[in-house]
Amino acid sequence: QVQLVESGGGLVQAGGSLRLSCAASGSIFSINTMGWYRQAPGKQRELVATITSTGGRTNYADSVRGRFTISISASIVKNTMYLQMNSLKLEDTAVYYCNAVFRSTRDRSLYDSWGQGTQVTVSS
Repeated sequence: QVQLVESGGGLVQAGGSLRLSCAASGSIFSINTMGWYRQAPGKQRELVATITSTGGRTNYADSVRGRFTISISASIVKNTMYLQMNSLKLEDTAVYYCNAVFRSTRDRSLYDSWGQGTQVTVSS
């Protein structure tokens, strides 16, 4: 069983900053990639940013590139992913979800897991 626990969401004024964290633990043999996705009211869930386990490769949505930075701290015991969000805009308001693609200790197969989400609200 794998657990993804997000933290760091909250209310911030436009132009401000927030840092989200996602801690992955459980039956993880290795992480393939981790990522942040978000879903605003009435909209589909969309990709925000992804990162490989070594941090060597990142991918950002055009809407956040240059403002958000994804990073990862990976170890045998725990894998933690971060999203530094700067220059926040009203349209960044959404529930942010953590995702991990990993190989299980049970059978080494690839699995996909999601966190419960953390609310980010940007006010004017």
